[in-house]
Amino acid sequence: MLPQKHKTACHVLCLVLQILNKEAVEKVRTEREIPDVQPGCIIQMRLQVPENKRRESTLKGIVIARRNAGINTTFRLRRLVAGVGVESVFPLYSPNIKEMKILDRKKVRRAKLYYLRDRMNALKK
Repeated sequence: MLPQKHKTACHVLCLVLQILNKEAVEKVRTEREIPDVQPGCIIQMRLQVPENKRRESTLKGIVIARRNAGINTTFRLRRLVAGVGVESVFPLYSPNIKEMKILDRKKVRRAKLYYLRDRMNALKK
């Protein structure tokens, strides 16, 4: 069991980290518009390729999961590439994401849509 001093120090440190995390999120949100991405959203995003700073790629897919962790919030995008399903995890507040646009919102009852791995007809219209 920790002495009372260590408990208080840990508590203060956690509070400071939470405040810094909120400030970092607010700073990114003021710099660019970040839509409310939830599971079931079909999104299109322009992504700057880290290996080649001048090249941008456009990705379109369905969000099947989201992990909320402050500035480290990520979402899992599933898309079809040459008829094969590909999943990618992206940080929501990444500077490499130049633009995100929500094309459609599907009504879902789950937080994680991993069952779409078997049936990927949601993107085919």
